[in-house]
This record gives sequence, C-alpha cells and structure tokens, in this order.
Amino acid sequence: MGYEISYEMIALTMFGGMLVMMLTGQRVFAAIGFVSAAAAMCLYGRGAIEMPFNAAFQLFNWYPMLTLPLFIYMGYILSESGIADDLYSMFHVWFGGLRGGLAIGTIGLMIVISAMNGLSVAGMAIGATIALPEMLRRGYDKVMITGVVQAGSSLGILVPPSVVLVLYGMIARQPVGRLWLAGVVPGLMMAGMFILYIAIRCKLQPHLAPTVSEEELNMPFSEKLKYLRAGIVPFLIFFSMTGLFIMGVTSLVESSAVGATAATIAAFAKRALTKKVIEETLRKTLGISCMFMWIILAAISFGAIFDGIGAVKAIESLFITQWALSPWEILIMMQLSYIVMGMFLDDTAMLVIVAPLYVPLIVSLGFNPIWYGVLYTITCQIAYMTPPFGYNLFLMRAMAPPEISLTDIYRSIIPFVLVMTIALILIMVFPQIALWLPDYVYSR
Repeated sequence: MGYEISYEMIALTMFGGMLVMMLTGQRVFAAIGFVSAAAAMCLYGRGAIEMPFNAAFQLFNWYPMLTLPLFIYMGYILSESGIADDLYSMFHVWFGGLRGGLAIGTIGLMIVISAMNGLSVAGMAIGATIALPEMLRRGYDKVMITGVVQAGSSLGILVPPSVVLVLYGMIARQPVGRLWLAGVVPGLMMAGMFILYIAIRCKLQPHLAPTVSEEELNMPFSEKLKYLRAGIVPFLIFFSMTGLFIMGVTSLVESSAVGATAATIAAFAKRALTKKVIEETLRKTLGISCMFMWIILAAISFGAIFDGIGAVKAIESLFITQWALSPWEILIMMQLSYIVMGMFLDDTAMLVIVAPLYVPLIVSLGFNPIWYGVLYTITCQIAYMTPPFGYNLFLMRAMAPPEISLTDIYRSIIPFVLVMTIALILIMVFPQIALWLPDYVYSR
C-alpha cells in the first residue's frame, strides 16, 4: 500500500534538505542545485533530467544577463587601478577640516564605490584597507568608524548598478532598469541619514573624531583643486553609465558596456592599465560572474520545482486562509524571516530560497514587486549586520586591523542598524520614496 506525501511536506523537505546541505559547508549553488535536481527526479521521474537544460537556456536567453560581468569588471578595474585610493585622498583634503569629516568622507567614498561596483564586499574591502587605518591613525574612535565602514558598504547593494537588484530582477522576473532607479532615492536617503547621524554625534562627542591638523590642510587652493580631479573621473563614469540610461540614450545592457569601457579608458589614462591589473581584474570578474550564474541557474531550477508542486499556493493558503493575516502582517513576517536567515546566509542564498515563494505572494497581496525589491535589499543589509552570525560582521573581522576586536565590531553596528531600520520603515510607509523615480522616467 503506497503512502502519499502532501505538497507541503515536499516543500518543507526541500527547504530542510537545502539548509542541511548549506550547514555542511557546501557552496550555495551546489546545495540548491542538488536538492532541486534530486526533488525533480523523485517527483517526475527520468523525464525531469530535461529541467536543468531548460533552466540553462532560459538563463542564457535572458539578454540583461550580459550586464552582470560588465558591471563586476568595471568595479574591479577601478579598484585595482588605484582610482579608489585617489578618491579617498580627495575626501581627506576636502572634508578633513570638519569635525567627523573623514567619517563623512568615508560615506561619500562608499557612495561612489557603490555607483562604480554594485557589490557591498568591494566597498567594505576598500573602506577597511584604506579608510579605517587612516582614521585610526588620526585618533578616531575605533568603534564608531568600524560602524561607518560597515554601514557605508551596505549602500553597494542598493545604489545602481546594484548586482543584487539585477539578481532579484532575474529571479523575480522584474525589469532591472526599474529596480535600479527604485534604489537611487532610498540609497541616497540612507547615506544622508548616516551622514546626519555622524555629524550630530561628533558635535555632541568631539573626542570621537578629531579634526585633521592645519599643517596637513594648509595648501594652496590650486593644490586642492588637483585633488578634486580624483572625483571627476568616477562622476563621469557614473554619468556615462546611469545618466545616459535614465535619459533614454542607452539601454540597460548598452549602459553596462559604456561603464566598463569608460572605466578601462580611465585606468589607461591614469597609466595604471598594467598587465597585472588586467589579469587580476579578469580573474576576479570571471570568478564572481561564474558564481552568480551558477546560483541563478540553480535558483531557476529550484523555482520550477516549487511552481510545479504548488508550494506558492500552499503558503498563500496558510497565511491568508488558515492564519487570517492581513497583507501588512504577512509583509512584516517576510521581513523578519530575512533578518533570521541573514544571520546564517548571504543575500544571494536568501534570494534564491525565498524569491520563488515570496514574490508571487507579494503580487497576489497587491504590493508592488519593484518596491518590494528595495525592501528586500535593505532588510538583507540589516540582517548582515545583526549579531551573532551576521555575514558582514565576520567579513569585517577578517579585513579589520588587529586592534579592532569582534566585540568592537558588534558594538559598532547598533546605531547604524537603528538608522537603517528607520529608513526601511519610511520606505514601507511611503512607497513613493522608491517608486517615484522609476515611474517618472518610464512615464516619459
């Protein structure tokens, strides 16, 4: 006599199996891909062997996929060629005389790095290796500036060209152009809130952030203008890429090609386009791009199984029919689930696990999936910075100087997490903060 397993049990088994695989230290794409392939074979028999092939062709036929390696290449070539170092020198000269000026300048640096790279890891690497030692040397409070670098790097997954929003667009089947534009105002708003917090705190507690000495800043104005040139190149690259896209001159893929070309020309003009820089950039670009492509491929396969067994309908029935939750209560539950998962997983793993379930549910509840993409990215960054196992906390520990302990890192993020939570609530209450710019651009 056969035993029939419910679809809910199949969904839970798939989730449980995937989490167990991840806890063993397997790579994200391997864990997800194995579970989805095993479930497909068990449910659909030998014919299910075609599913990974269909997922691969679905991925390779998705034209915006070309943006991924181009944006990653652009960020790495700017980082490897030393343009980021020049930027920090500019912020040092122009903001060093303000109370907390170097910390504010670091947030500015992170905004520019985010606009050039699209990955929070790149911002943290540059902040931890360039800005953090410089501020420590000048007597800044180590707890405060550790939080500044972590908070500033979080802008990398929100400000265009956010790679995470590109991934969300692929998995949730939403236009990447709209998602990009939806991240602009929230990203700048959050950066402004960080700067305001730093300025107020340094005003109230001057010992946390001494100003740079007059001797260091005592230089002719013409010399200061030379430092200012370091900021012109990234601005021109950002304008050539995002500005032309917003004005409708280039498509999304074309704008990524423009950005990559402009970054290469900038490195060449700086005489930094050496064989070593090119090799290092291409190696890192290939590694990161392949990793993301494998993850997306596994995610599409996993999503196909979930669609097939009706797991989305089961979750919808559980939340709405059985638990009788309101749409806003369901949304808050989703955000809290990200906080919990973010203690153990990175953003791509979370996205792959929950997007096939949450995005259809969000649409059925009447929420805008573009707006939800912005909520997802902000909540991910809050989750990353939440003890005890926040992904960014351990990344920071690996990169920070030895005098900064794990306790310092834990303490440093508390005020910035509160600021990010306020920003998240504002965007939830006022969706137009995220939706105004994409609606304006696409209505023209």
